[in-house]
Amino acid sequence: MKTMTNSAFAEGGNFANFDFFQPQADRDSQLLKQLGFIPGLKEVLMLRQVHALEHATVWILSDLEQKRQNQEADIPANLNDNETIGGMSTEKGFYLYGEINSLKLKRAVCLALNRLKQGEWDLAIHPRCGTNISVAMLLTTGAILTTYLFLPRDPLGQLLGLGCATTVASWLAPDIGTSVQKYFTTAIPFNLKIREIAETVDNLGRTAHFVSLQWQNSQ
Repeated sequence: MKTMTNSAFAEGGNFANFDFFQPQADRDSQLLKQLGFIPGLKEVLMLRQVHALEHATVWILSDLEQKRQNQEADIPANLNDNETIGGMSTEKGFYLYGEINSLKLKRAVCLALNRLKQGEWDLAIHPRCGTNISVAMLLTTGAILTTYLFLPRDPLGQLLGLGCATTVASWLAPDIGTSVQKYFTTAIPFNLKIREIAETVDNLGRTAHFVSLQWQNSQ
């Protein structure tokens, strides 16, 4: 079970504040206690939390790198996207790809975990997450099928309908993708503990850093 992230969060600010759904530190622990008999539930709950921590770590790595570059150039700090960093979450931890300093990564993971737990829940959301890509594809496919079924079959009508469908899908996808991330594919990592961070090779033979995590029940 895996989810993909392509690169860092683009611009700073309170991108998503979880205002509709207030995360609770013991919610997943209680859910697992009550419904732990459901096969795969723990893995799903952990994957959501890992996914959020992966996003936050990439976010902070980008911020640290940008601040370093700004200091060297003696210019004011301004958070930008570091497109050289990518990640992939699993139920045991997450991979990070790119030119990453191991010491900076350890610092970033610790910062990300602490800041998420302390209420910076916007760090869990990533605009280039694979969730957004999947949502965009589903919306586009649905819009195209609707156009084909309900509009006149003449070439001009279909072409105009296709253009409108793809435009509407592209316009809706970011907001819907963000909501899907916020409420379904990520969760604040109240139950995660860092086990180990090491350089490794993933299943596809790509060099990466792997952040190994373990589940612990909230106190």
